[in-house]
Amino acid sequence: MSFKHKVVWITGASSGIGKALAIELSKQEARLILSSRKKESLELVKAACKNPSQVKIITLDLEDFTSLQPKVDKAIACFGKVDILVNNGGISQRSLVKDTQISVDKRIMDINYLGTVALTKAILPHFIHNKNGQFVVTTSIVGKIGTPLRSSYAASKHALHGFFDSLRAEHFKDNITVTIVCPGFVNTNVSKNALTGNGTPQEKMDTATKNGIDPDYFAKLMVKVINKQKQEVNIAGAKEKLGVLTKRFFPKLLSKMIRKLSVT
Repeated sequence: MSFKHKVVWITGASSGIGKALAIELSKQEARLILSSRKKESLELVKAACKNPSQVKIITLDLEDFTSLQPKVDKAIACFGKVDILVNNGGISQRSLVKDTQISVDKRIMDINYLGTVALTKAILPHFIHNKNGQFVVTTSIVGKIGTPLRSSYAASKHALHGFFDSLRAEHFKDNITVTIVCPGFVNTNVSKNALTGNGTPQEKMDTATKNGIDPDYFAKLMVKVINKQKQEVNIAGAKEKLGVLTKRFFPKLLSKMIRKLSVT
């Protein structure tokens, strides 16, 4: 599959993985729709793309998940269709279960899960009508392995796996595909923006995140995965990939390993 003239809509496109993905896809002549809450940042990403005239901007807030249908209508109107929706927007967390207010759990689920599901449901009839479409979902290795300080984040990512596995099965006959991408640590601002127990941002970079995969390199790998329409792929370091395998074959051993992780 070539991305030339394909219309790709990316949420969370103002920074990190979304930004890098937009720039990489623009090199492959895709027509892009970029979304996040931050219009000024999206304009900078658009300017960095190879062909800015083929890039449109639609601001949206996934947390306001009851108002996304007009955004979908606007996105379809940009180029007359949408071929691929990359559900990349979201927010992380850094707090212990006992210290996390329920309002924080709710906000993370509203953004990461319900916002993504609402946007997906809003555009699904368009894909069904066209008998073609691809949902790409950025989840996380934590969507497979719950670790300390990320209970709400892990829950939201686990939920996405369940939802999109079901959607894939239901709409196979409509030529609609689902690609789930599970990143490990990627060097973005995700840990700086992560919510603490009272809902305020952590505002500091985790060491593991700082040492993570370069987002530009990650985007190159992700584009290949999207192009091949893979069902589910882990793009992560060796330790994270080993953790996934260990959970599958030696779950009790992984539990012991996770208990030793720092919770401070």
